[in-house]
Amino acid sequence: MRVTSTGLTDVGQKREANQDSLLINDDLGLYVVADGMGGHAGGETASRLAVETIEEKIREARSNGSAPFDEKVDLPESGLPEPFREAIEAACYTIFHAAREQPELQGMGTTVTALLLNESTQQGALDAYLAHVGDSRVYLVRDSFVQQVSEDHSLVNEQIKAGVITADEAKQSRFKNIITRSVGFEEDVLVDVMGLWAEPGDVFVMCSDGLSNLVEENEILEHVSEYSGEKISELPKVLVDLANERGGDDNVTVLIVRIEEV
Repeated sequence: MRVTSTGLTDVGQKREANQDSLLINDDLGLYVVADGMGGHAGGETASRLAVETIEEKIREARSNGSAPFDEKVDLPESGLPEPFREAIEAACYTIFHAAREQPELQGMGTTVTALLLNESTQQGALDAYLAHVGDSRVYLVRDSFVQQVSEDHSLVNEQIKAGVITADEAKQSRFKNIITRSVGFEEDVLVDVMGLWAEPGDVFVMCSDGLSNLVEENEILEHVSEYSGEKISELPKVLVDLANERGGDDNVTVLIVRIEEV
């Protein structure tokens, strides 16, 4: 199996600074999107610390010969979600204590949406693990379908699940930017972790809400289909440009990971 990855982060049309961060590390099979909050300095610091800490912890786990990365077990029995979760928890601890030491960074935090790929016992597949906190998203495009595989930790999503508002009403809600869970605002955080088998042809689209608030799922599917093959390197800019054309009211980050058969 071969992995092709590409990404772009952009300040957008309305913000003075970019508080998003992204990580592409093909050697580790690790990909992260983080959308910081807490003012210019705080947001930038939180998202940067998140991607740096997660990368460091996963690198340490791999280099130490951590059993979950090497054990030959089926995905449901894998122990790999634990070091993955611990990496995000470590980022939370790091950000929280950095804010305590620097008063100007008080209240900072970040979303984290991360993808970790590993060899699989499933023939013709890779094990794909998703770790998620906040409202940045991961979409999976498979064949002619697209599905959001992360769940937004946001006030409007809670309202949708409770039947208080509809999905269409949520798009216009003045509360749509309020998240219910973040990395670093408190010392500990609950991390959603899930695993799935990634097949040849699968495309993961990871993004901050600067994209998902302005670009629909079906549009993401259309553009992934159009920018296939070698053109995939153009896809992040195409999607970022589309969000900016529609107002670009937030920072916009897009990270694409495609699974290919060698």
